[in-house]
Amino acid sequence: MLNIFARGSVSRIADPLGAGLVRFGLSANAVTFVGTVGSVCCALWFFPRGQLFGGTLLVAAFLLCDLLDGAMARAGGQASRFGGVFDATCDRIADGGVLGALVWWALVVEPNPVRGAGLLACLVLAQVISYVKARAEANGLSAAGGVAERAERFLIVLTGTGLHGLGVPHVLDVAVWLLVALSVLTVVQRLVAVHGGDR
Repeated sequence: MLNIFARGSVSRIADPLGAGLVRFGLSANAVTFVGTVGSVCCALWFFPRGQLFGGTLLVAAFLLCDLLDGAMARAGGQASRFGGVFDATCDRIADGGVLGALVWWALVVEPNPVRGAGLLACLVLAQVISYVKARAEANGLSAAGGVAERAERFLIVLTGTGLHGLGVPHVLDVAVWLLVALSVLTVVQRLVAVHGGDR
């Protein structure tokens, strides 16, 4: 949903930055790689230590690379089928790394089985949401959209982790279970879209 309503505003910021990085000699795939490695490393370093606020800021900064790589590909004429597959692969690695680090923190470092179960559900559902889209497109169908696409998922969970790191009570648990509900709804929405397109 954010992709629809905020696309114009984001593009006005990301496109000039992307063009500047291309002129600097960087490639879109390099920025994708740096963003993925940076976000995963920061998540695995900070979240299991309970350093949620600092970790959230750094993870969010690296995840912003996901906005720039597409702008760079457009600006530099670097868009390719490999780039699309590489970007999607790195997205799944980043999703798994960030949410996996939070699962470890919730189950092992500061044991909270309910919170850990919710975060584990978020991790699994994030992969399912992406898989439904990929599988549908492989069969010539469309399953894009839904209330909790990748940007929404990270906005919700990182808002929760950041505020939790600042000591705001209950906000992370609310964010986690809200994300579980919205992710389930998104899976259903995508499956309905595929079913409707398969008639």
